Amino acid sequence: MTVEFPIDRAPGVAPGRSSASCYGGLVWTVATALDKTLDLKGQIAASFEKIERMLAQFGTDKRYLLSVNVFLSDLESKADFDVAWRQWVGDNPDHWPQRACMGTVLSPGTLVEIAVVAAKPE
Repeated sequence: MTVEFPIDRAPGVAPGRSSASCYGGLVWTVATALDKTLDLKGQIAASFEKIERMLAQFGTDKRYLLSVNVFLSDLESKADFDVAWRQWVGDNPDHWPQRACMGTVLSPGTLVEIAVVAAKPE
């Protein structure tokens, strides 16, 4: 007997990947900048824009973020990321998700990758 789960997926930019997935009241998405010539600030902005677009596609927004994992190609740039993060996430602590920030090897030209989980408002 096969059980089907109602999972919605947004097409990804590469074969075998989705840009976002939704199951029940949760949405998962991940973002990097498509333009690898952008500096860190530009890649952060492009990633935030993609996250907002994917969340909106599934009926939610950044106010409902639960968890965020940030991957930086250079952990020394965390302070710069934090400046952009505070502007993007806003001043209301009721909307602040749990967040982890890690330094790691990313694909060539990628300076930041951001993976999020958000709730869908009822």
